[in-house]
Amino acid sequence: MNTNQIIIEHVSPFDVTTTVEKLIAAAALKEWQNPATHNLQQSLAKAGKTVRPVQVIEICKPEYSGKMLEKSDERIVSVMMPCRISVYEKEDGKTYVALLNMSEMISGLSPIAVEAISGATKESLEIVKSIIGPF
Repeated sequence: MNTNQIIIEHVSPFDVTTTVEKLIAAAALKEWQNPATHNLQQSLAKAGKTVRPVQVIEICKPEYSGKMLEKSDERIVSVMMPCRISVYEKEDGKTYVALLNMSEMISGLSPIAVEAISGATKESLEIVKSIIGPF
């Protein structure tokens, strides 16, 4: 993995639905919550647009989010919450997983926010790697 990337993308060995299910299950094993999953293909279909499958999984771990929301100065990072993992199919027919490498966006934040974001990024990557393999 190139640690200087803001967005990390890798191929999944599974289809979109299976990848989403496995990621949510893997997150739960690490005590992450899944407040929502957005099926953008279905949402766009309601607006008359046809796109390949794409779902966005929201995950949240109170251990990290609580640190960032307990104090006023750290609340600014709520714009990056909850953590999101995108699962989508490209024209090549393969399923891809993408997530933000939030560690690349923490310059200038408070030490509390840096610690929480770094931990959340590390665990989010572990969740993805547990499903699609090392990268």
